Amino acid sequence: MQFLLAFIVVAPLAGAAAALLPAPPGLRGTGPDQAVLRHGMTVTGAVLVATIVLALGFDHDHPSTMQATTDISWIPALDVRIHLGIDGISLPLVVLTALLTFLCALYSYFKMPSGPSPKAFVALLLVLESGTLATFAVLDLLLFFLAFEMVLIPMYFLIARWGGEARQAAAWKFILYTLLGSVVMLLGLLLIGLKTGTFDMVALATDNGRGLTSSVQVIAVLAIGLGLAVKTPMWPLHSWLPDAHTAAPTVGSVLLAGVLLKMGTYGFVRIVLPIAPDGMHTFAPYLAAFAVAGIIYGSLACLALAKEGAGGDLKRLIAYSSVGHMGFVLLGIATMTPTGVNGALFANIAHGLITGLLFFLVGALKDRYGTADLDTLAGATGAALYGRAPRLGALIAFAAVASLGLPGLAGFWGEMLALFGAFDPADGLSRPAFLTFMAIAAFGTLLTAAYLLVVVRRVCMGALRTEEQETRPLADVQTYEFAAWTPLVALTVLAGLWPAVLLGLTDPAVQKLLAGGKS
Repeated sequence: MQFLLAFIVVAPLAGAAAALLPAPPGLRGTGPDQAVLRHGMTVTGAVLVATIVLALGFDHDHPSTMQATTDISWIPALDVRIHLGIDGISLPLVVLTALLTFLCALYSYFKMPSGPSPKAFVALLLVLESGTLATFAVLDLLLFFLAFEMVLIPMYFLIARWGGEARQAAAWKFILYTLLGSVVMLLGLLLIGLKTGTFDMVALATDNGRGLTSSVQVIAVLAIGLGLAVKTPMWPLHSWLPDAHTAAPTVGSVLLAGVLLKMGTYGFVRIVLPIAPDGMHTFAPYLAAFAVAGIIYGSLACLALAKEGAGGDLKRLIAYSSVGHMGFVLLGIATMTPTGVNGALFANIAHGLITGLLFFLVGALKDRYGTADLDTLAGATGAALYGRAPRLGALIAFAAVASLGLPGLAGFWGEMLALFGAFDPADGLSRPAFLTFMAIAAFGTLLTAAYLLVVVRRVCMGALRTEEQETRPLADVQTYEFAAWTPLVALTVLAGLWPAVLLGLTDPAVQKLLAGGKS
């Protein structure tokens, strides 16, 4: 178990190097393109199996303890260590990353996006997986920063080389926003390391800010929080996201929404909350205010895009919905309570599952119709997916109701717990202010339901035009699509009906993480 986590982080990098060889060893297909795509599926599958073994071997009786640790000195002069480990907070995110990357590799094997060589595509996908897994596994501030930045280059090329219209501008906007945010974040991380004499996240979390003055904590939280807020993305630092999602290929959108957005909120929970609690306490009301502004803004933007005649792109609409959903995650974190933080972590996983599924479905719709434009899809009487492709229509309706937070599905619990956390925030935070934030966020759930139901009505319902069905038959869900989407549907239902599986992992770790701030 000790080196299993290290294998999970490093294996995709080795796989990326192997993908660039003339032909991946022992995996020759009917052609080199098929061989390298099969190689990508094999490597991501092996990483997923190793992650499942890690999860099964995890000591569920002590989820607040760092497990599967590796601790090797790397730069002794700066006390920088290759320190890896997982607890109940990071384990679900590691599993989610491995699962979504494998499903993307599986989907790409059958539906490779048009663009340059599949060799480069597979290599970039594997480097992206390694970077995201490392972000959730490392326990050193400088290693966290390196892993955080490592994902930018592969995602930039995935958008710029395999994306759709306006892909170059979207890719540049993505990388400039995130790089500028990261530069500020690095200054905050260096400030903490230099003031405390260590970059070790476990030691810093145990100290709980006692080695830092309140003014240093405030500066550190402001700097680190800006970098994390861009990646989350928090309103008003979100404007790179709709462009990136609209231009990205299907698997790029799935990984961007399902995994990369989680890196920002994970940083808030793993670094900001335990290491600089006084600074976080100062900024918590402002973070909550920006969070609820994002919830309302994202919902109103989606309503505008869903309106008939607006020419709204479905991928763009789902991207704006992510701004709203991640607002609930930030609101939960801002409450600084076990209830709110647990809700934030649950909403993180739920958003990864549901929005990943939504982007897969919209990608399939775009493949069939040649466009994701809502007006074109709906036409005069509606796309009538229930009649033309009933399984695809049913899946879109399922993903929509899961996204709006229907009780019994994964989306419900995270948002509800975030609202409960806002109802009774941590000591010292203004309860009237947080009650106001709670009311605004609750109104946002109504707006979310409104735009998603409009989308379902326009895309799935409508009169079935027989002549169009005969001249342009629409393929229903294919076997490979069924294989890629079924795990996400099953986990969305499982997390909704049995939330204790996830909360049982996160709650002890969250309680331990927050305890020092009050001691």
